[in-house]
Amino acid sequence: MKKNPITTTILLVLLLLSSCTAQEYPTTGSIDRLSPDLDRIIAPGTLPEILADGFEWSEGPLWLPELEKVIFSDIPNNSIFEWSERDGLKLYLKPSGYTGTIVRGGETGSNGLLLDRNGQLVLCQHGDRRMARMNAPLDAPSASFETITGAWEGKRFNSPNDAVFSSSGNLYITDPAYGMELGYKDPGREMDFTGVFLITPDGEVSLQTDLLTAPNGIGLSPDESKLYIANSGGSSGSIWMEYELAKDGSLHHESLFYDAGAASDSLKGAPDGLVVRNDGIIFATGPGGVWILTPDGEHLGIIRTGQATSNCTLDAKNRYLYMTADMYLMRIRLR
Repeated sequence: MKKNPITTTILLVLLLLSSCTAQEYPTTGSIDRLSPDLDRIIAPGTLPEILADGFEWSEGPLWLPELEKVIFSDIPNNSIFEWSERDGLKLYLKPSGYTGTIVRGGETGSNGLLLDRNGQLVLCQHGDRRMARMNAPLDAPSASFETITGAWEGKRFNSPNDAVFSSSGNLYITDPAYGMELGYKDPGREMDFTGVFLITPDGEVSLQTDLLTAPNGIGLSPDESKLYIANSGGSSGSIWMEYELAKDGSLHHESLFYDAGAASDSLKGAPDGLVVRNDGIIFATGPGGVWILTPDGEHLGIIRTGQATSNCTLDAKNRYLYMTADMYLMRIRLR
């Protein structure tokens, strides 16, 4: 029988492809499975992978779908890094959160990162104490920023920490004092509280609550009827709060979503960043790693990273959860 050269070529290509294996990364940690329902989210035996390390305090991961990469802040180093399967780790942007000329200490860099409706990068800038937009395309980043807002009623923000956009363009931000040079005791503070603020598309800033001592991570439910906010300590405790949204975007009907206080006594970390999947599942960094919660407040389990874990994000297809944990960038495969 005469061989078909095209068929032979195809077979050789398939053989080469089958022999290629995906890049392998070291694994770490463990999974606390508190409910069998967690098996539908993370397959048994799956562990977190370490993608990169050597950061001083990694934070604010954001998936850039068009570039197929994740970017994240290294706050003390005033930098943003990028990581992709193809190119590995690279410096993405520096400076990222403090553009002043006077040398200062503290947590100067950017924290939370997000994209606006036009696909531009928006940054929670600790050092500059503002919400800012990068004046450059995502694939050619530049430390040129415009201020979205940096104050409420003439008083400068403490240090915007995390933020989320609604589909209408409303921007919700949390404003603890972690990014100030002396933290909560910094004499430069112009507000004697830590607030959650709403910034409308036309630039109007309104205080939504000043009752949380350390408001941190923030996320909207898929239908945008609820807003979840992490509080990372102080007299308000280690908790996640839930708020209903009125038609004008304001917060009302405050309620406790979940209390992690008991776990915070024995595990590293506190409620920090969070991301809400399109089915309503909440991945929220907290004591021990990343807590997985249902929209009804059922605790399904914890992704144990072994580190104080700051934040997390999903890729565009919900294949991976990317996690920033102290000096590491990690990820875990999802079902």
